[in-house]
Amino acid sequence: MDIELTYDAFGTRLRGIGGVEITYDLLGSRPRTLGSWRLEYDTLGSRLRAVGPTGITYSRWAGLPRTVGRWDCEHSRFAARLLRIGPYELAYDRHGSRVRAVGPLGIDYDRLGSRAARVSLQGGAEALPLSADHLLVLYLTLYWQEEKWREQQARR
Repeated sequence: MDIELTYDAFGTRLRGIGGVEITYDLLGSRPRTLGSWRLEYDTLGSRLRAVGPTGITYSRWAGLPRTVGRWDCEHSRFAARLLRIGPYELAYDRHGSRVRAVGPLGIDYDRLGSRAARVSLQGGAEALPLSADHLLVLYLTLYWQEEKWREQQARR
């Protein structure tokens, strides 16, 4: 399995995961749909609250994702990184800044290392369909990674 991640003409917004299209609001700043799933945000519009029928809850003070539907999220000791979403473990590069794997899915980045370019099955397995669970976890991982990066850029 080899899934290409597509971006807009400027290379800044993720527009598709494999054949699943991602659409944005009229200003083009916030994702609105992932395929047929509608993305819903809190009343201030700052946090993603649901992807289709799957609700997302956050911790009260730190704003870290706590649950995705029926799955719990696990964070590192000092909440610096998301380590797991339900049964899917996240693996990071040696600097801990980029997610390199989500469960059985490996993520390859472009030459500059700034954006995810391709997702493939790890461990030499030949085929695995992109299930709804894989799509959800992969999207959320990339979305939250991008949000964290934007927050860091805003602080500089």
